[in-house]
Amino acid sequence: MSRLPITKTPKPYVGGAFIRSESGRTYPLQDATGAFFANMPQCTRKDLRNAVEAAAKAGPGWARRTAYNRSQILYRLGEMLEARSQEMIDILARFGGDAAAAKHEVEVTIDRIIYYAGWADKYEQVLGNVNPVASPHFNFTVTEPMGIVGVIAPDAPSLLGLISLIVPVIVSGNTVVALVSETTPYPAILFGEMLATSDLPGGVVNLLTGFRKELVPTFATHMHLRAISAAVGPEDRKALRLGAAESIKRVHVTTLSGDAWFDDTAQNLAAIREFLEFKTTWHPIGA
Repeated sequence: MSRLPITKTPKPYVGGAFIRSESGRTYPLQDATGAFFANMPQCTRKDLRNAVEAAAKAGPGWARRTAYNRSQILYRLGEMLEARSQEMIDILARFGGDAAAAKHEVEVTIDRIIYYAGWADKYEQVLGNVNPVASPHFNFTVTEPMGIVGVIAPDAPSLLGLISLIVPVIVSGNTVVALVSETTPYPAILFGEMLATSDLPGGVVNLLTGFRKELVPTFATHMHLRAISAAVGPEDRKALRLGAAESIKRVHVTTLSGDAWFDDTAQNLAAIREFLEFKTTWHPIGA
């Protein structure tokens, strides 16, 4: 007896759970051949606000984790992607049409997670400092996470671009609300399944699907987002910076595109530094 295949229903990953879009709207997603693949949830501004609330609840606990523990959790996430790499390769190939390119993207993504996991207990020693001052004080600078960071991922590479923006943000104790690739969102759905079964606390990373034209203005103006990391074009870049000026949030727009995402120079300590605050303490000598 022939039967219809039971396809997976994609859902955004928010607060450690898979949710239905608040509006109930969806949009059709086609694969590389133009065939229908799935109905993707079309998240709204309300979904974004709910994700920010989830990130706010998870933030203090995640920031209190030791650097070594955050490193272990991120390393474990890389292990999980390695274990399910063939599944991710198949999905990327279905939308990109090239199995070799999909394999390369997954391998670089795993390496990128491990790279930043290695920095978790080391960036403080590099970025923090003991400062010489011309007064009888002991002066030192330490880093602190900013809080909730909005991430807007590039359309391509859909997996590597998303991870390259998320991981350097959360490694220091920040939490993330991310808008995934608009044209190829399904790899992020699969990655959300890995997050759900990983050691990463729910709410640290929240993944939304939908249209940039609807959500970018809310990312820009939301008062509880302390910074934005985005891979966007000139029009969205202007909207982000104008909206962010009202709440005085930091906006970092990456210049990476195409093959540059795969280069070793796309991973660096500066990507972590962009989303840290620096606290300087003056302590009188002899007090």
